[in-house]
Amino acid sequence: MFYASLKLIHLLSIVVWIGGMVFAHFFLRPAVQTLEPPVRLALMCNVLQRFFTAVQVAVVLTLVTGLWMIGRVAREAVQLGGPFSMPLSWTVMATLGLAMMAIFGHLRFAPFKRLQRAIAAKNWAAGAQALAVIRTGVTVNLVLGVAIIAITVLLV
Repeated sequence: MFYASLKLIHLLSIVVWIGGMVFAHFFLRPAVQTLEPPVRLALMCNVLQRFFTAVQVAVVLTLVTGLWMIGRVAREAVQLGGPFSMPLSWTVMATLGLAMMAIFGHLRFAPFKRLQRAIAAKNWAAGAQALAVIRTGVTVNLVLGVAIIAITVLLV
């Protein structure tokens, strides 16, 4: 039951993260393109502030539950006297997941801070540039996230 609970938390965290990226990229961003730069940038900054807070929680939960589940399976294998060999799908999931976390950390603490500063200074060009960098990073993370899901499901 404990393992199943960890897996549920792990999956729900990923749903929040990837689902939020899909919503922002394919629905919110196109809808706000008609707004004037000051309104559009302020709205996107406000939305991203909330989303990035949720993703920070999702990242921590995903990392902790993932490591815990791998550790538990490894410990059980050793206790049964056998070796632990992490499945390829888990290795790919963990590696790409860590890459996604690093990209998110960069987006949250570099271009997002530039976006906030640009809005405070009413520098709409700099704000648009920071938002473009964030959009590119989100696109990369979305592709990685979908790849992780596909690999994990198809290689099991």
